[in-house]
Amino acid sequence: MAELNTNKTARHYTIRYRGRISQLAIYFGKLLRMFVYQNDWKVLPMATLIAGMVGMVTRIACFTTLEGTLFGSFAMVCVCVWNGCFNSIQVICRERDVIKREHRSGMHVSTYIFSHMVYQALLCLAQTAVTINVTILVGVPYPEQGLITEYFLVDYGISMFLITYASDMLSLWVSSLAHNTTTAMTIMPFVLIFQLVFSGGMLPLPGWTEPLTHFTISNPGLKVLAAQSDTNNRPYETIALMVSKMRDNEIGGTVTVGQVMDLLQDPENEAIQELRGKEIGRVFTLGELKEMLDQSATFEAFEKEHILEDVTVNDVVRIMMESEALADTRNMPIGTSGLTLGSLMQMAVESDLVQSVIDKKLVHLTTVGDVLQAVDAKGLLEKYSDVQVGGKITVGEAVDMLAGNADVQARRDTEITVKMSLGKMLDIIGEDNVKTFLEEKAAAASYNPDYENTQENVIGYWMHLSVFIFAFALLAVITLEFIDKDKR
Repeated sequence: MAELNTNKTARHYTIRYRGRISQLAIYFGKLLRMFVYQNDWKVLPMATLIAGMVGMVTRIACFTTLEGTLFGSFAMVCVCVWNGCFNSIQVICRERDVIKREHRSGMHVSTYIFSHMVYQALLCLAQTAVTINVTILVGVPYPEQGLITEYFLVDYGISMFLITYASDMLSLWVSSLAHNTTTAMTIMPFVLIFQLVFSGGMLPLPGWTEPLTHFTISNPGLKVLAAQSDTNNRPYETIALMVSKMRDNEIGGTVTVGQVMDLLQDPENEAIQELRGKEIGRVFTLGELKEMLDQSATFEAFEKEHILEDVTVNDVVRIMMESEALADTRNMPIGTSGLTLGSLMQMAVESDLVQSVIDKKLVHLTTVGDVLQAVDAKGLLEKYSDVQVGGKITVGEAVDMLAGNADVQARRDTEITVKMSLGKMLDIIGEDNVKTFLEEKAAAASYNPDYENTQENVIGYWMHLSVFIFAFALLAVITLEFIDKDKR
């Protein structure tokens, strides 16, 4: 960075050093040539590939559900950190000998680092634009309204740029510490793991490790993307999926009548109170009832249900011979012959007379339809077809009437064995009501003030990332100022 001037008349040499601005132009031009001729441009197709893969994975739930948005924000932070770190991890260590020689020739380290800052800022800006456009193409549903500016993509792009740029400056500092590219690439995985593990968002951390999150770029990066995405106000879809998948699960147990009635009268249970407010019943005539029964396939099947099964002589005799309740009677002696009633019955069963009628039916098969026909139920419905029955009543009123009934009160301690599928119970209560209730509770439990969608939060995180950018750039300057101390 010096020019040698000769003056033949005075016969002496003078060295004129270039100023910082001239050096900035020289080094920036050098970096642009390296972008073209040393394949530094390859970071852009790599960013395109990474953005495409991440976008295809996160596009379904990102900006739609709470957990999907948080996962999408974390994935986008990973993309930014990865892009930034690999932009500059080798740019200093690969030309360390050249830097040392030029430093001794008058190179200003601050100018050299600033030229890298300008060049890397343009590279990070290009990567951010590529990432956003590729994720749009694969179907990530970005919102439209921004929080700081008018457009969400502008706000989101600023955040992604700052995360990428801060990671780039961190990598630049690591490159200034490393003496060769092998060392730099060995250190890089540990830097990435530290950034992602201690982001403080996706992985639960022990209490003693939480202070480490303040030294990561990923922590404010995840917070700013989650805040801009309004994560706290997204529905918690995992609960709804869990409820849907468990519909076929059977639940059962023993409860008392009193416990059921108390549950149905619980004033603090929102789902029960909504159920109690539903109206049941309506005014209808007996003629309409008959028409509904005639057209009901369910009632037709019910009419065929058996009330009494066929009973034969053999069935009666077998019951009498095997019943423990009749044991004493069967052993009763008859006269002085030593015969008992049981032995006499056995002899009778084995006789030819009884064998001829042993299979004779004593009771004819009887169905519900037979009983209804016997009482002429349908005829009565036709006769009184104009009589109105029914009326509107709420579930809560019906429950309260039952609870106040003396017969029900007398059976409060009666146990009921309940066995039903979760789906049937949800249909009774209302599946949508249950899902909404659980989602609200889960969202309230997972609320994070760091993800609050406010301008103060977003601007605060932008400032935090900007501090990282200039801090790592300053550390790189300080590190390279001692490059002459390197004896290797």
